[in-house]
Amino acid sequence: MFPIAPDTATPLNPSKDLKRPRAEPGMKPGSRKRASLQPDPVPVTLALPGFVADRSEAAARVERLLQYQFHDRSLLEEALTHQSFADAAASYQRLEFVGDAVLGLAFSNFLYLTNPTLGPGALSSLRAANISTEKLARVAVRHDFYPLLRRNCPRLDLMVGQFTESVKQELEDDLGTAPYGGSVVKAPKVLADIVEAIAAAVYVDCTFNLVKLWQVTRFLFEPIITAETIDEQPVSTLHELCQKHGKVAQFKTWQKGGTTVANVFVDGTLVGMGSSEQRVIAKLNAARDAVGKLLGEAKQQVLTTGVGHVSGVEVGELRECKQKLHEQCIMKRWSKPIYKLEKEDGPAHDRKFLYSVQVQAQGHTYVTLGEPFSRVKDAENSGAQEMLKLLSKQVAISGE
Repeated sequence: MFPIAPDTATPLNPSKDLKRPRAEPGMKPGSRKRASLQPDPVPVTLALPGFVADRSEAAARVERLLQYQFHDRSLLEEALTHQSFADAAASYQRLEFVGDAVLGLAFSNFLYLTNPTLGPGALSSLRAANISTEKLARVAVRHDFYPLLRRNCPRLDLMVGQFTESVKQELEDDLGTAPYGGSVVKAPKVLADIVEAIAAAVYVDCTFNLVKLWQVTRFLFEPIITAETIDEQPVSTLHELCQKHGKVAQFKTWQKGGTTVANVFVDGTLVGMGSSEQRVIAKLNAARDAVGKLLGEAKQQVLTTGVGHVSGVEVGELRECKQKLHEQCIMKRWSKPIYKLEKEDGPAHDRKFLYSVQVQAQGHTYVTLGEPFSRVKDAENSGAQEMLKLLSKQVAISGE
């Protein structure tokens, strides 16, 4: 990894970039400007990602990391350009499309050759785990790719900064070596997109040579998830821990849009949460979250008495989450949640709304993004549900 040099990395100014206009009176509920009725957010204290303005240096860092010299550097510049960057002739979206497919094929070949006794179901699970958003996002964080990306999206910077901090916490908790992550902070898809786009840039530049692509990029994905490591640690540790205290751990999963959400209950008490595009990874993330909380000094009461919620922040069903978040903020004297309409898509008969939620708590500003729903209320509840998960993790870490 090549750290950002002070003279080339420019930090963003969140208090300036996140300034929102005042809403006009008479807005209809559910309209695009509805969220503007909320007061301006307080300045964000979270350290935001920098930006490498010298594009030659940005490209050189990737080449040094990969030990690969691009024949056409414009491919790399395209891979390092987000669609929000107005001056760009092209963004990474086309390359990301290719990268998603080619990494799937590269891992299919590798897993097929190295696991001669595994059936198609097990091979599919291994492939999904190795190219999941959570896995690829951590690749981007580990190799500091995001500051190399040309973009103009302060809210995206906030989410990436928030996720990066959660990954650092994993490392401090000695959890960073597990390949699938485990944080309840949702991995921003943009981080996985960057990795896929860079892989595609190499693939196109070497004239679509799959063997060469794997030789150049394989090290990025280490440790590669294997049949032996995909589920051995958090799930087995959780069950062993509960059995030792005469308790029973149960998993409950459900689909939310394209994401699987998993909860872990110990004798009816919620102790862990996780989510992923893949069910197996959601379960692993939830198990790790539960183990981390159960092993915490202040959290032993769940194992010994079964009383209370581990995190101090309860996450209920989707329809209850906005109210629960409001109640938690009042009880803990946190700022009132700010809901913002981020995206409105689809025809009039099938409109979808996507909301983010912002909360000032524990001296930090947290932002989460929900899933798209056809009803504004459901979209806001989805954002609130993600916020409750995040606050649950942060409260558990701080011991508040």
